[in-house]
Amino acid sequence: MKIVVIGGTGLIGSKTVERLRKKGHDVLAASPNSGVDTLTGKGLDEALAGANVVIDLANSPSFEDKAVMDFFQTAGHNLLKAEAAAGVQHHIALSIVGVERLQDSGYMRAKLVQEDLIKGSRIPYTIVHSTQFFEFLPGIVQSGTVGDTVHLSSAYVQPISSEDVADAMADVATSAPINGTIEIAGPEKIRLNEIAARFMKATNDTRKVVADPNTLYFGTKLLDGSLVPIGNARLGHIGFEGWFSHYQSRK
Repeated sequence: MKIVVIGGTGLIGSKTVERLRKKGHDVLAASPNSGVDTLTGKGLDEALAGANVVIDLANSPSFEDKAVMDFFQTAGHNLLKAEAAAGVQHHIALSIVGVERLQDSGYMRAKLVQEDLIKGSRIPYTIVHSTQFFEFLPGIVQSGTVGDTVHLSSAYVQPISSEDVADAMADVATSAPINGTIEIAGPEKIRLNEIAARFMKATNDTRKVVADPNTLYFGTKLLDGSLVPIGNARLGHIGFEGWFSHYQSRK
């Protein structure tokens, strides 16, 4: 089976490509560096020729509101149009748990538009909603830094390892489309300020974490249920300690 992974050289993409190739599939890791650009449409027709499944893991190079909306609208339209012409049988997209609940965020609004494009196409699909990745922790800490303190929301999160995300994406790619959404999450539900403090302690970061329910998370206020699954979700196997030991070994 030919599977095209858009964004196939990124964090999740490279791991997903590796898993699918080990299963014996013909996998194309597509990215602008390999001559495939969903934003301009360059190389799409050639890349998708004969493809059975497409996994869209591409992300906007800019998180500015207009730029990110333009990216997901344009790239989504171009990709789905090329898939329809190629006869692709399963479109898979990675999105975010809570995307519909956080529409004050320009990024979340753009991701929801991407999902609506997928649902409005005639291509069978599966959308995977994931919680935040453990790999985001350094950026989350930096985003909340004010001098010697780190101000973060006290809302719940359920972080997941990129390894568990890639496992889920590879499994979805080799399953039938559900024309709906599944959710994946890490094994532990914990407050954002607490997981950040755990990460900082493990990295010998002496800054103080200040928990504030009103602190914005990349432009939007969080409630306790904003970023965690509601109902059943596929849970990953790797917790913080397992992820952190791998994180440290790669530094």
